[in-house]
Amino acid sequence: MTKATEQQQGLAAIDFLRTRSMTNVVQAEIERMIVNGELKPNERVNENGLATRLGISRGPIREACSALAALGMIEVIPNRGFFVKALTNEEALDLSEARAGIFGCLSMFLAERITDKQIAHLEGLLEKMEALIDRENVHDYYPINLEFHRQIGLMSGNKRLETIYQSFVRELHIQRFRALSSPAVLGVSNAEHRALVEALKARDPMRAFVAGYDHIRNGIVRTHKAGEPLV
Repeated sequence: MTKATEQQQGLAAIDFLRTRSMTNVVQAEIERMIVNGELKPNERVNENGLATRLGISRGPIREACSALAALGMIEVIPNRGFFVKALTNEEALDLSEARAGIFGCLSMFLAERITDKQIAHLEGLLEKMEALIDRENVHDYYPINLEFHRQIGLMSGNKRLETIYQSFVRELHIQRFRALSSPAVLGVSNAEHRALVEALKARDPMRAFVAGYDHIRNGIVRTHKAGEPLV
């Protein structure tokens, strides 16, 4: 292989990494727009508008939309483009109930193996969320809430269930965010988090299952009260 060929391959690899990195950034931005309601269910993703706003070509935007379509957040309609996916009442309820069962199982598995260090980490997340409750700062609360749930899955040790759980989380982003935006909900949500951590500290698998399951089921009720189409 000549030096010129090696150089070309090296530049191609750099371009590939640059494109992938940009795609990841664009994907995170579109996901944020969906969660925050800037892009609404059934709304078409304006590729030209996003390209102009972000100062990039349409390529990374199309790749990001394709990745989000694979995650269930965006729907591809042939000859029309990318649209924010809107869940039907039945789909949202099915997903939420399945998520409740899986989160309960993840919590149960974690109770059997949790370490003191892991408990301390979860308690740290609880305190961060607690500090945001009085201000009803859902924009800062929600990412920590997501991280708390993600850590339960990661710590459980069951990668297959954790992957399935995260796929449900992505599809239900909009409903969950808006449910937490309702008045006085953050305190109730974090009280349920704390009950789960207490069950984990007790190393009680069945108590942890019930706490995890009930937390998600209660979230379904909160989502319904917030006016989201779940039941």
